[in-house]
Amino acid sequence: MMQRALELAAQGVGQVSPGPLVGTVIVDANGEIAGEGFYLYDQIKHAETVALERAGDKARGGTAYVSLEPHAHQGRTPPCTDTLIKAGIKRVVAPIEDPNPKVSGRGFAHLREAGVEVQTGVMTEEASRLNESYIHFMRTGRPFVHLKMAASLDGKVATVNGDSRWITGEQARARVHELRHRSDAIMIGGRTARSDDPLLTDRSGQKRRRPLVRVVIEQYLRISPESQLAQTTDAGPVLIFACDDPDPDELNSLQSRGVEVVAQGSALDLASVLEELGQRSIQSVLVEGGPFLAGLMLEAGLVNKVTFFVAPMIIGGQDAPSAIGGAGAEKIADALQLAQVEVSQHGRDVEITGYPAGYAGVSPASSTGAENALDKQARRLRTE
Repeated sequence: MMQRALELAAQGVGQVSPGPLVGTVIVDANGEIAGEGFYLYDQIKHAETVALERAGDKARGGTAYVSLEPHAHQGRTPPCTDTLIKAGIKRVVAPIEDPNPKVSGRGFAHLREAGVEVQTGVMTEEASRLNESYIHFMRTGRPFVHLKMAASLDGKVATVNGDSRWITGEQARARVHELRHRSDAIMIGGRTARSDDPLLTDRSGQKRRRPLVRVVIEQYLRISPESQLAQTTDAGPVLIFACDDPDPDELNSLQSRGVEVVAQGSALDLASVLEELGQRSIQSVLVEGGPFLAGLMLEAGLVNKVTFFVAPMIIGGQDAPSAIGGAGAEKIADALQLAQVEVSQHGRDVEITGYPAGYAGVSPASSTGAENALDKQARRLRTE
């Protein structure tokens, strides 16, 4: 039942931020599913309320399986704990507390005070993985940073002449759009913006509540007002963080296109960039390169998750750019290690995903139920 609650929660991907993904299954006193629901931000009602409405009188004396602790405070909606209690639910099963300080532990306490049996710890790792962006955002005030790179077998992201289209095949690129769909923002470096002139849009075909925010990190403000990013601000916000005082003419040209420019002074401070994005309620960021930005983010310890798409090709060339720039490790012992590694195949390309060893954002997971729930939902949407 909890696995089903997680699958329901995953149906809200792209439509709940800055809130969490939540799914609920109501099981009646006879052990039969009486109602199901999941949360969508714009539909206001929480997953528990939707499931209880569908269950009706069958909820009385039953069990609610909820993928995250029900809230007990008045927010955009009345407390879900009140709704569960009034419906006659006798038992609530939830894997984890909600890290939101307005909720954390209070929902469970309210239910217990009302005589409702509460069981926690069921599929904790999977539930934490499902809401890893929300959990990290609530704990730190910064967006969850997912670094994605596509490279050849020998670690190159382009030829010596800068040609990079396409290293990976169509299936891997479709998977990247799924990752974009799960994110509130996408980030690239200024060099990549100038050399590739990308759109950076979510072309997954799936519904999303807020447009994907496109973020560019510039040493100097050099992006052309005629670039695809500057020309498509109606498709989604474009936010440029640049060092030093931008040239007034260049600044005005970009701003006239709807581009927002944030001057960072004389030094590039990626931590403050993430702080600014967090203040804008951006819960998650997908960093898509290039090598210089990827190296800076890794060396600053700001990356929470890493995905590499590796294509079975060898580009070669000593001067061809590699996936990760920066100073790099001096010894193998100093190299960044990934844990909780998952490997999957998309056409001829291989996806390798893991978390920097020691990252404490989610509990170590021996299974991949939450990620599977997301992938099942993505596959379902593609076939509809």
